[in-house]
Amino acid sequence: MRQLRRTLTTLSLALCAALPAAAATEAAPMPHVSWSRNANIYEVNIRQYTPEGTFKAFAQHLPRLKKMGVDILWLMPVQPIGEKNRKGTLGSYYAVRDYTAVNPEFGTLDDLKALVKQAHGLGMHVIIDWVANHTAFDNPWTQEHSDWYLKNDKGEIYPVTYTDGAEPEYWTDVTGLDWTKPGLWKGMTDAMLYWVREADIDGFRCDVAGKVPTPFWNQARAELDRVKPVFMLAEADKPDLHEHAFDMTYGWDTKDLFKAIAKGKADARTLANFLEHPPKAFPPGAYRMRFTSNHDENSWAGSDVELYGPAFKAMAVLAATLPGMPLIYGGQEAGLDKRIEFFEKDPIQWKDYAYAPFYTKLLALKHANPALWNGQYGGPVQVLQTGNDKVFAFRRALKGNSVQVTVNVSNDAQRFSLPGGKQQTLAAWDYRIDARGK
Repeated sequence: MRQLRRTLTTLSLALCAALPAAAATEAAPMPHVSWSRNANIYEVNIRQYTPEGTFKAFAQHLPRLKKMGVDILWLMPVQPIGEKNRKGTLGSYYAVRDYTAVNPEFGTLDDLKALVKQAHGLGMHVIIDWVANHTAFDNPWTQEHSDWYLKNDKGEIYPVTYTDGAEPEYWTDVTGLDWTKPGLWKGMTDAMLYWVREADIDGFRCDVAGKVPTPFWNQARAELDRVKPVFMLAEADKPDLHEHAFDMTYGWDTKDLFKAIAKGKADARTLANFLEHPPKAFPPGAYRMRFTSNHDENSWAGSDVELYGPAFKAMAVLAATLPGMPLIYGGQEAGLDKRIEFFEKDPIQWKDYAYAPFYTKLLALKHANPALWNGQYGGPVQVLQTGNDKVFAFRRALKGNSVQVTVNVSNDAQRFSLPGGKQQTLAAWDYRIDARGK
């Protein structure tokens, strides 16, 4: 045991979930709702989930998802979609026409309430997507509160435009909100409160959260928590969002690493270096969302088959066991092998749920082992030396519970040895998980 401890590299930065010593503060980590502490999250695309594309049709899947071990359901936007400047036949879910209405294609408010109630009865929680950065061109606010919108030189609202990235982006179906207007802050907060009060939802996934002022999110979170304690996920990776507003941010960093490993462009050294030298320092206790896919990745970057091929399970294991909360994109448990159309009807082909047993085991592993819990509630990472750059191994331990994970991050069988152990072999993209103590 002493030899093993000497060979472990104990990382004080648990995958970006802690500040470096020089920047550490005495502030206690942000507390999180108790039901999130060993939870996973599952993204639901209502339009594509069933042939019907309705809340009622999706609700029939809730017992199956409960059996699989799903905890938090993230529903993509449930509001009506703009018709003016619409993309494709059905438009983008993120072109919201009315913040406090339900998309009639999905059903009624009562249908949504029934879905939330059923999920709660099964011990699951529900968050909905929230688009605060922009609206559809035919949102009533464009007429009732035109001063809340960004204007061009002619005084007209215009498509959302970003020219600060590698390539310019023109979101022609939506127009941007002007967050210098105090009235907008109250209007948006009131709209968010509506869903917590009326539908009893448990929080929000906030689209393009980094483009909206952090002080807005801080005050909105405080208002929401006065109604009920909520869970907040930001589509962003800004550390300051964790200080008061958000429980969790996007782990794009590990998603990109997983993709690179699957293509043979990175290996165990890359993962170890990432853990030792994280690109950003996050506050203690910050949840980071770990994932292989989501609606954007699937539709615009590629299906799981395209991005990962035979490496898929290995990368899903890393997403589920490294510090952070694992996301499953609805359909992955059926081996999602196509890019789902974004603006058209394109239902998921469920086949025989081939990956459901795989995910069931992974989610049960997280539930049962405190070492794998989220944020400050889980254990830090200890990278293990394997003597092989194609085999990545680590251990997480907390209060007598430990989980050791070994993954072959290559397309060939690999021989390796863990500290104090005999030489072993792992097949291409194979993995081993050893959990001890509870």
